[in-house]
Amino acid sequence: YQVEVDRTIQSGHMKQLLEGVELEDGFAKVDAIDYADNGSNKQGAVITIHSGRNRIVRRMFEHFDYKIKKLDRVKFATLDKRGLQRGNWRHLTPDEVGFLKTM
Repeated sequence: YQVEVDRTIQSGHMKQLLEGVELEDGFAKVDAIDYADNGSNKQGAVITIHSGRNRIVRRMFEHFDYKIKKLDRVKFATLDKRGLQRGNWRHLTPDEVGFLKTM
């Protein structure tokens, strides 16, 4: 996911997200997190998670009182949006379909 919030993301909050936070529906943590744009955007983050709970990314940042300005899922499993313009779609390849069936 790529996230943009209303203010600078504190490095301590990023560390806490790696260690995990307690939300109303249980414990949640990110697998990886870094500032966006190779560290030049401190109001943005790139995160990796394996939890599929409802609105989990948004709720993790709201736990620290950040307001989400933008939230974009850029990758799912081995699928990504590279080369696709906003609003466009493409058919999955047979290999992609096969991989998803094994998940």
